[in-house]
Amino acid sequence: MLPTTILVNEIPRYVVRPTDMKALNRFIRNGKTYLLADEPEGKITHRHADDLELAKWKNAFALHKAWGGDDEAFFGVPSG
Repeated sequence: MLPTTILVNEIPRYVVRPTDMKALNRFIRNGKTYLLADEPEGKITHRHADDLELAKWKNAFALHKAWGGDDEAFFGVPSG
């Protein structure tokens, strides 16, 4: 999948690259407590990352690879 932005109450919070929709749904379901820590009644949605968010994700991924990390071990970064 392409990098995807996770939003909480329509505010971008994280940019992730799940392997497929099943992985994205699992991340949202399992991470709900973490994702909503500041707003327990919040709503979690997602969309494709915009150009700025994609650039942040690519830079973080490049740093991850520079220290020897493999592609599958990198998932995402905060968007803020």
